[in-house]
Amino acid sequence: MWHDDILGTIGGTPLVRVNRLAAHLPGTVLAKLEYFNPGGSVKDRIGISMLEDAEARGEIAPGGTIVEGTSGNTGVGLALAAIARGYKCIFATTDKQSPEKIAILRALGAEVIVCPTAVDPEDPRSYYQVSRRLAEETPNSFYMNQYDNPANTAAHFRTTGPELWEGTEGRITHLFVGSGTGGTISGSADYLKERNPGVRIIGVDPFGSVYWKYFHTGEFDEDEIYPYVTEGVGEDILAGNMNFDIVDDYVRVTDRESMLMTRRLAREEGMFLGGSCGMAMAGTLQWMEANRETLSDDDVLVVIMPDGGYRALGKVYNDVWMQEHGFLDEGETLTAGALVARRSTERPLVSAPADMSLDDAIASMREHAISQLPVMEEGEVVGSLIEQNILRFLMGDPDARARLVGDLMGPPFPVVEAASPVHAFANELSGDQPAVLVRGEDGTLAILTRSDLISALGAESAS
Repeated sequence: MWHDDILGTIGGTPLVRVNRLAAHLPGTVLAKLEYFNPGGSVKDRIGISMLEDAEARGEIAPGGTIVEGTSGNTGVGLALAAIARGYKCIFATTDKQSPEKIAILRALGAEVIVCPTAVDPEDPRSYYQVSRRLAEETPNSFYMNQYDNPANTAAHFRTTGPELWEGTEGRITHLFVGSGTGGTISGSADYLKERNPGVRIIGVDPFGSVYWKYFHTGEFDEDEIYPYVTEGVGEDILAGNMNFDIVDDYVRVTDRESMLMTRRLAREEGMFLGGSCGMAMAGTLQWMEANRETLSDDDVLVVIMPDGGYRALGKVYNDVWMQEHGFLDEGETLTAGALVARRSTERPLVSAPADMSLDDAIASMREHAISQLPVMEEGEVVGSLIEQNILRFLMGDPDARARLVGDLMGPPFPVVEAASPVHAFANELSGDQPAVLVRGEDGTLAILTRSDLISALGAESAS
């Protein structure tokens, strides 16, 4: 069996039980893992739906250009549809989106314009207004407008809702969804309520979005709008696809709760997801705790997990970023000593004395498969040798191999204490400095290289 194009692989994403995080609560909690879609998110479902609707209504002609404002995921879904159907794409997005999202859009051939986040929706610089203007200025283009386009909601009524019903054999009792455009929650809820009006629909919102208060009071309160870092969820407008009448309750979650829960999902459930998934899970557990007396072991509670974690590597799974935003407790902060301790093999410090020949230093580096050496005299760090400088010496002086290390060494590597948090020295390793020396409580030194830091941050995302 094969598909005619990549669009045939959209949908049919798995439901996976949440075990450890919900073990103390009644009922069965299931995660709907939308990153199994080819573009890595729930938004793949609406990309082809909105494009086919535009084609059917004659809004876009062959070879035309799709224009949209997107936080990233919808853009990927539209880009896949455009590739399969022969269209071009121009997307406006905001500067709070991860670099990975923007890189993916460009890799798929889209033109991307990055707009400021902290402006009013009516501001001509906002990504809403920029995308509308681009659609007006671009011949044979169509502005998809996922916020108000009913083909967004229709995609979830046709696909997500039936999958939730069939995947639980009609046993679903609660659905938890983070909402941005409102298409996922409204379309899925509409289908589920048709099958069983008793299914409860709970929206999850980040602090800084207007939806939570609007649901509970009917008031659009501009004072509720302020910047938040959780991507792809919540709004500073009331999207046309957001049907509050079909929602039974709303909870909201802080950025910190969202980020920490995202990391817990990876470590405790093996679900490597994006920040809005952590928000949805945190909101689910919060609601379940508050409504425990209404739940039973027979309940089946499903959480929509919109996307995967690879687009969040530089943020949610990066201790430096998390620390800078105040999302890590002191005990959770990654330190220099912790990085040294978690290396897969013990690595004694290899150094060179100042009176060693460069030739012998090179041999030592080759033997230990390292690219830099601290230079030591009487237990003190007096200098350093790094590959780039050694190469420069050898190219500039054929006799350099016979010269002494002390004559050629550069400045010493910085020394940091084992308790130093990564963010305190990460900038040095991301600049010209290839390594720092870490001093343990007993005074011994260990070397921590740029590649060690990269490996550790990568391991954080997968652990």
